[in-house]
Amino acid sequence: MKVLQTVIVKQILTETSKSALLENYQNRKFQLQKECDQLKFAMKKFEKANKHQAEAAIKQYDKEIRGKEEKSKLIDFQIEQLHILPLGSELKETELQAVVELQVGDSWESFLGSQTIIIKDGVVAEIRER
Repeated sequence: MKVLQTVIVKQILTETSKSALLENYQNRKFQLQKECDQLKFAMKKFEKANKHQAEAAIKQYDKEIRGKEEKSKLIDFQIEQLHILPLGSELKETELQAVVELQVGDSWESFLGSQTIIIKDGVVAEIRER
């Protein structure tokens, strides 16, 4: 019988992966800042055009801006943590669903323990079974 099983993918932190992660975080932060600026501009434009009906829309703009600012603060925290982590640390990257063959006589305990794929600089370095 074929069954879906969750597989955890972890990345080993190397100079290369650290640089790539840092660049990714900075790009996401820049994109969020751009979106905030666009929302602020649209909010001011809407305020000027609809002075009497602007209250509900302005609250929605504020909510979206605050959400993006919170995401930006989270990215700042992630960047700080990335600088603290030593090389060789394992970072959980994602979880995948894998199709696994389960047969009569297989150990249920070993099936329940999920597998982990370890990636180092974009290459599968190890596949661990719990």
